[in-house]
This record gives sequence, C-alpha cells and structure tokens, in this order.
Amino acid sequence: MATPLPSSAASAPAAHDAAEAMANIHVVCAEPSIANHFLAELRDKDVQKDSLRFRRNLQRLGEIIAYRISAHLSYTDKAIQTPLAETTGKLLHDFPILATVLRAGLPFHQGFLNYFDQSPSAFVAAYRIEGTAQVQVQVDYLSAPSLDERVLILADPMLATGKSLVQTYRAMLRFGTPRQVHIAAVIASPEGLAYVAREIPEATLWVAAIDEKLNEHAYIIPGLGDAGDLSYGSKL
Repeated sequence: MATPLPSSAASAPAAHDAAEAMANIHVVCAEPSIANHFLAELRDKDVQKDSLRFRRNLQRLGEIIAYRISAHLSYTDKAIQTPLAETTGKLLHDFPILATVLRAGLPFHQGFLNYFDQSPSAFVAAYRIEGTAQVQVQVDYLSAPSLDERVLILADPMLATGKSLVQTYRAMLRFGTPRQVHIAAVIASPEGLAYVAREIPEATLWVAAIDEKLNEHAYIIPGLGDAGDLSYGSKL
C-alpha cells in the first residue's frame, strides 16, 4: 500500500511534486499485521534489553518487506515434474542483489537473504560525522558485484536524514547501473523519505513505519534508539 507523507514533509508550492514522489513509497505497517507486533517490540525499551530478540525482529521485518518486494519482480514459467504429474511453476527470473549498510543493517539484511537465498550481497561501511553543524556522511568501505541491469535492494533499518542512503547508492553506481532499485527501511522520518525520493526518483521505497519528525540532532522521533548498539552492543 502506497501511503502519502504527512503534510509537513513538503511546502505548499511543492505539494504536487511531493505527491508524485510519494507514489513510490510503501508503508508496511499502515494496516494491521504481524509486522506491527514486531515493530512495537523493536521500539519497547524493556524488550530492547534482549539483543537476540531485537536482531530477530529486525530480521522478521526484513523477511516481510522482502516478500512484499517479491511481488514486483519478474518470474519465468517452468515445467515442474512432481511424483504424480507435470505442472507449471513460476521461478524468480533472477535474484536481486542485496546491499546493506554496516553494522546496523546486518540483521535486517539477513531477513532479505532468508527469502532471496541465492542473491549476491553488497556491503557498505558508512557513518555520520557527529559534532558538525550539518550531518556529514563518510563512506569507508564498499564491496559489491556488478549492478548492471540487475535488481538492487538497498536495506538500512533507520532512514533519518536520508543522506547516508543517497551517498551510499551513488557510491555503488561505480559498479554499474541497476535496472530496478528498491530501498528498504524499518523506520523513516518524513524529511528523510522526501529527500531520498527526490534524490533517487528511480527507486521504490519500502518502510515499516513513517515517524513524526527529526529532532535537533537529526535523530528520528519517536524512533527506537541506535539499531547498531541495540543489536551488537555499545561502541566507543
């Protein structure tokens, strides 16, 4: 289900352009499903004390979004011989390339890999530089197969300003131009979604939930905290 952003995400003069961009955004938790339960547990500060459960819930949401994306991929009919008769099955035409941002993206990525189990993977090390007037992003490491004419799914659990995702995607283009791009997140801010939709108009965006806003430190409110720390422990 495609869901528009809150009206605060775009000024009145740009409302029409924003509405066009938002047509490519799908919000998984806009309707009741088990995904809402997993998301609620991710946010709960008491449940977050169990890092294994936190990682598993990220993985589960990755699986749910992977399934939703799968309906937008290409399939090939193939004759299948069962023990009793011949029938026809639909097989995925080619498995997408799965990319994620280290380290918080790893459990989320695993959810996609559980479904697209023959997919090659790409990994990016990107982080925000703190203590500056504006959010800056540093990309330190990038490993990817050829992206030319492939389906790319770029997954990162938290889409705050969107700058790291945009910079990551642009850095990946040195490996080729994909024919189809999907960007997936668990929680996104309206500002970040609008930025990514504007900067990567060819992408379809998938999120579990759109939160209220970014605070003065560019953290998502209400959000859930630092997904990397909650998954793997605090860093220095």
